[in-house]
Amino acid sequence: MHQQKRQPELVEGNLPVFVFPTELIFYADDQSTHKQVLTLYNPYEFALKFKVLCTTPNKYVVVDAAGAVKPQCCVDIVIRHRDVRSCHYGVIDKFRLQVSEQSQRKALGRKEVVATLLPSAKEQQKEEEEKRIKEHLTESLFFEQSFQPGSFGVVFKALLMSYTLLTLK
Repeated sequence: MHQQKRQPELVEGNLPVFVFPTELIFYADDQSTHKQVLTLYNPYEFALKFKVLCTTPNKYVVVDAAGAVKPQCCVDIVIRHRDVRSCHYGVIDKFRLQVSEQSQRKALGRKEVVATLLPSAKEQQKEEEEKRIKEHLTESLFFEQSFQPGSFGVVFKALLMSYTLLTLK
């Protein structure tokens, strides 16, 4: 007796969607960041069609905002920020990628990607470096206390001096 291979019934909205990156950061002072790429992966045994929606479509150009992804393949979706003004700094916009089976209309899954415009890449890097230094100093304090009993006063003073220098910059 010949058995047909049955595909499981796909429930609307429950299919995991794989997109990288999950966050886009644009920098006003770095034009190379005004164009970014989202990669949509299809790990499934069937083709998917996709659609990209945006909360503020007037600020972005999405190249190929709709299309298809073959089984076990990926597609790149280019997103350009076209309204780089200071009034948009720090505003969080969202892109929604909806996927459905090639022959169906109902959305099987979706994933949201946040996008933010920041004023300066250099400023952001400086803040991240300061945060890393503070975290490292905190970790150092922890290790100093646990491995060198009695040296708390010296370590505390060094930490306080380092923190003071960082906050004065």
